[in-house]
Amino acid sequence: MNLEEAKYKFIQEWGVLGSTWGINRAMAQIHAFLMLSPESKTTDEVMEALKISRGNANMNMRALIDWGLVYKEYKPGERKEYFYAEKDLWNVMKQIAKERRKREIVPIREVLKEVSIAEIENTAEGKEFKKVTKDIDAIISKFDGLIEMASKSDKNWFLKALTKLIK
Repeated sequence: MNLEEAKYKFIQEWGVLGSTWGINRAMAQIHAFLMLSPESKTTDEVMEALKISRGNANMNMRALIDWGLVYKEYKPGERKEYFYAEKDLWNVMKQIAKERRKREIVPIREVLKEVSIAEIENTAEGKEFKKVTKDIDAIISKFDGLIEMASKSDKNWFLKALTKLIK
């Protein structure tokens, strides 16, 4: 397998992986392409490499910037915008966790807080509702704390803590 084939295979697989962390395939493929690029790229270069439309490229590039995974730069004497990806995978992981927390954990915690103060009848069904939502909140709260700790820590501390947890 040559370099081009290897890059293609990686970009395709990163696209599949992206759907597990809440982004679409094209967005993840753009991210992978930019991570593998030694220099920043223009939208036209991204479009050509990935065979996607300008609208698709622009929309996903803006989303990647919003996620904190891609940055925009301007080169002196050039009118085009150039884009490059965060290459430190620890920072990538922290950004993904931060965005997923904002989009998934915060909303469910708000709902759980709201239903915890609801006036629930003291029936078997009401008791089960309270028990299940309390258990869910406890687990999500611990997971949220872990994400918070990981996002504020450095890679070495987190890996040591994770290793101890696994043992």
